[in-house]
Amino acid sequence: MRERKLLDCTLRDGGYVNDWEFGKENIVNIFERLVGAGVDIIEVGFLDDRRVYDPNRTIFPDTESLNKTFSKLDPGNSMVVAMIDYGTCAIERIQPQKDTCLDGIRVIFKKAKMKGAIEFCAKLKALGYKVFANAVSITSYNDRELLDLVDLVNDIEPYAMSMVDTYGLMHEDHVLHYFSLIDYNLKPGIMIGYHSHNNFQMAYSNSIQVLKAPASHSVNVDASLYGMGKSAGNLPIELMAMYMDTNMGKNYGMSQLMETIDLNIMPFFNRTPWGYKLFFYIAASNQCHPNYVKQLMEKQTLSLSQINELLQMLQGEKKLLYDKDYMESLYQEYQGHDCSDDQALAELTEYWKDKNILLIGPGRNVENQKERVDAFVGEHHPEIISINYLPLHVKANCVFISNSKRYMMLNTSLVEMQEENRENKENFRVIATSNVTKMSGHFDYTLNYSTWIDRSAEIVDNSFVMLLRVLAKCGVKKVSCAGFDGYSEDGKNYFNAGMDYRNEREKRDIEKSLRTNRYVNTVLADLADRMTVEFVTDSRYHA
Repeated sequence: MRERKLLDCTLRDGGYVNDWEFGKENIVNIFERLVGAGVDIIEVGFLDDRRVYDPNRTIFPDTESLNKTFSKLDPGNSMVVAMIDYGTCAIERIQPQKDTCLDGIRVIFKKAKMKGAIEFCAKLKALGYKVFANAVSITSYNDRELLDLVDLVNDIEPYAMSMVDTYGLMHEDHVLHYFSLIDYNLKPGIMIGYHSHNNFQMAYSNSIQVLKAPASHSVNVDASLYGMGKSAGNLPIELMAMYMDTNMGKNYGMSQLMETIDLNIMPFFNRTPWGYKLFFYIAASNQCHPNYVKQLMEKQTLSLSQINELLQMLQGEKKLLYDKDYMESLYQEYQGHDCSDDQALAELTEYWKDKNILLIGPGRNVENQKERVDAFVGEHHPEIISINYLPLHVKANCVFISNSKRYMMLNTSLVEMQEENRENKENFRVIATSNVTKMSGHFDYTLNYSTWIDRSAEIVDNSFVMLLRVLAKCGVKKVSCAGFDGYSEDGKNYFNAGMDYRNEREKRDIEKSLRTNRYVNTVLADLADRMTVEFVTDSRYHA
């Protein structure tokens, strides 16, 4: 008889949110509530021999350790399974099934490792386990490759074969295409599983389609309490249970599910929320690994449209197999827009000749120590150059722009300032690096981005460092600086918080902030024999 089953993966997939540290009491409570709700299959964690046993976590070095947590708990009528990411737990760490509290083991694997993974599945089956062969990143398979995998699966006849939409890329037609291919070619008696992610908010809809699809095999769908899981989260089990109760004659204990969500899951959600975010939409819409989006967003130099353009440059398997260095090379290529800046440098050298230069940055001290800035300007009448913003209380003669995102925010103000200066017969100049594209017309000076970045640095295009090097190249011997505070441990670095594009996690990355401070200080030391740099306002940088 063709069955429809519900698998809960909270204690395993939900562990990406809290490093599997649910706490012993929560682990027991979640398990017992799922059993009480009549959930068909309960996944209790990872088997990973790189980890040590911790009774508060659901990631275990071996089956013996897993037994310590679960062997005394009553599974009722639920099947109990664990998961192995192929290659992270040696077969020697797995006891025979009869000596454990597990009924089955699910094995996840990437396409490139499918042959070795299926051989590993066969060894687990020989130990007595119900084995699930879970193909991650199912969208990376073409039809021929998927059929090759089905042939391998048929050879060992596991309990189930599952398709895993790792990055939440699939819509209904994609899901049903993969499902029908598997259903038609898989040997009878092998269950088909489906594991979704919610990047496109399609987990619930797609899972319903899988359950409703005409098929010759039994089917299970994965879900988790309140959708707990990495990225945009998983299919919420309470939604799926409700649907199956209403439409498929099931009778899951909804009150048990709601109680454990309230008592055991919401505290984790309140600390580290999961669910739909623009970040995960961008990754899914470009069918790429979310770490690429994270890498580009952390640069804080690109608009979302530029991030999309960059992600569309990813080719082939690189899209889903994250390669940090590969993306860095694409980023520098994209930003490059190489141009000759010899004429611009010659004109700036002449323009800055014998001038007092004051650089204005967006640090909090440009406002907190405003009187120092005013006194300096009154005494020295400097050429004022602001970096990636227009200061409020001093009038800049020039703005240096190296950040496309900041330029988009500044464009209207720049147009207004240039019109005002034309009316007053004053000359306000815009210097931009070649990675920044003007909305219309041309900048007064365009400098070659690739020339002025530091490819060896963690942040290759630090705007303060870039401009200092330009000034040194143009023969400027002394530069004064205000509003370049350096990064503080409290994360409050800008006089206008809206200029800080970092997320909360990045703001708390104290070590990265300190590395940036050390890097700038190293640059200042390197420039010391060519140019004197002094700070009008307090700074963590020092020349």
